[in-house]
Amino acid sequence: MAKKLRSANITQGVERAPNRSMYYALGYTEEDFSKPMIGIANGQSTITPCNSGLQPLADAAAAAIKEAGGNPQMFGTPTISDGMAMGTEGMKYSLVSREVIADCVETCVQGQWMDGVLVIGGCDKNMPGGMMGMLRANVPSIYVYGGTILPGHYDGKDLNIVSVFEAVGEHAAGRMSAEDLRNIEMNAIPCSGSCGGMYTANTMSSAFEVMGMSLPYSSTMANVHQEKLDSAAESGRVLLKAVEMDLKPRDIVNRRSIENAVAVVMATGGSTNAVLHILAIAHAAEVEWSIDDFERVRRKVPVICNLKPSGEFLAVDFHKAGGVPQVMKILLNAGLLHGDCITITGQTIAEVLADVPDAPPADQNIIFPISQALYPEGHLAILRGNLAELGAVAKITGLKNPAITGPARVFDDEPSAMDAILAGRIKAGDVMVLRYLGPKGGPGMPEMLAPTSALVGEGLGDSVGLITDGRFSGGTWGMVVGHVAPEAAVGGTIALVEEGDSITIDAHRQLLQLNLPDEVIARRRAAWTPPKPRYLRGVQAKFAFNCSDASTGAVLDRFDTPA
Repeated sequence: MAKKLRSANITQGVERAPNRSMYYALGYTEEDFSKPMIGIANGQSTITPCNSGLQPLADAAAAAIKEAGGNPQMFGTPTISDGMAMGTEGMKYSLVSREVIADCVETCVQGQWMDGVLVIGGCDKNMPGGMMGMLRANVPSIYVYGGTILPGHYDGKDLNIVSVFEAVGEHAAGRMSAEDLRNIEMNAIPCSGSCGGMYTANTMSSAFEVMGMSLPYSSTMANVHQEKLDSAAESGRVLLKAVEMDLKPRDIVNRRSIENAVAVVMATGGSTNAVLHILAIAHAAEVEWSIDDFERVRRKVPVICNLKPSGEFLAVDFHKAGGVPQVMKILLNAGLLHGDCITITGQTIAEVLADVPDAPPADQNIIFPISQALYPEGHLAILRGNLAELGAVAKITGLKNPAITGPARVFDDEPSAMDAILAGRIKAGDVMVLRYLGPKGGPGMPEMLAPTSALVGEGLGDSVGLITDGRFSGGTWGMVVGHVAPEAAVGGTIALVEEGDSITIDAHRQLLQLNLPDEVIARRRAAWTPPKPRYLRGVQAKFAFNCSDASTGAVLDRFDTPA
């Protein structure tokens, strides 16, 4: 290595002999102290299928790093399974885990003075958490996505995790037998890998590939396939070259590469969580990026992929059709991608895409040319109004009419909302309000997949509105608006809504409105009192006290500007 290694600060020189003695205990030889120390942040866990297949990838990367002349040093990061925690108090730890993972990566890389880091993750918060840690440490880095899951099967149909949540609603509505529900539950998740649609994990892995922080095609490979192992090994070799070049994350992740990522999120119909996480990633990279930038990109990038949850196909199908590089090439040719952005390979985006076909394969219905776009504009709209002065996020594709005005059905927690849906008390034309579920109020901004999927299962996905200061799963679709800011816990207008009030959700006008006179809202605000904190100790209390609002990414270290 031509450049001076950071790890030399703790392993080289006579005065570092005590430090080196500990490395000898790990099997180092004298020659190893002149090699770059490469961290492997490994999210392996038997908690969830998303992460249960990561160890082989970590081992493949470690072997490749060693063979390429580096010293791999593995450390762990935690994970919370959103799918398993959904609908429970545990879901409030999901977004918190993003910050814990970022802290783990930053702390280990900086504390051990590593020369580079390869992060391996699977479940939703592994992705942004790992990227935020990489950007904070800012040593040569690469992200290895654990890979998507294969579809499950029952009764001749492909299944995924959302199939189960929707089946609960169908069973409650009397349209599915208990036996079919149980068989769907037992067969939806057949192996290791992350949830199979263009849900949050696959959305963020795709965004990382577009940003240039992961290898081409790696974001849509299946965990159980050999090509994923091969890609993990190649990632290790590429990282060693990045260390040689001193190519760091903040050389790659900038305003233009983030815009590229958002363009592909829009084109593929990705998760609403991408808004929250990309805001946080931009903050970690010290890049200026706001929710208004999402709206700017949305208006010029069409949806060209037919992917779940609002479409038909899964990530494994997307991969076979050409995956993220094919979408990128279509956008690049249309002038909707910055081709001069650098990637972790040292090549530009345009160079990476040089051999990718200009048009998608003709024998598939997953990726379309822009002339056959499914929707002329992107699907993640930023809504504002007196219910969301700082903004809210709506997924507006797949709906017959993305506008509704109806009576508010108000719930201060998720279980009571779920009970009302399953008991048949929510009717077409209602607008459900789920509040005190924001970053501070939850705390931790839990996802509302269970209520939204139950509405779909009940046949109300197109006819019932739902707004929340919480989040939605990447598997959510319907007349739903999340990330409402200011949130209820800090006195946002959503806290002042009363049962039966008229609310308008209008994606055409990008409006989220409580239809009351200003003076009525002012009287209610004067009478409102903040709730007592739900937690006074531990990570939940720390998160609630420190987090910024959803419109700035719900980050914990936004100390340079007001929360």
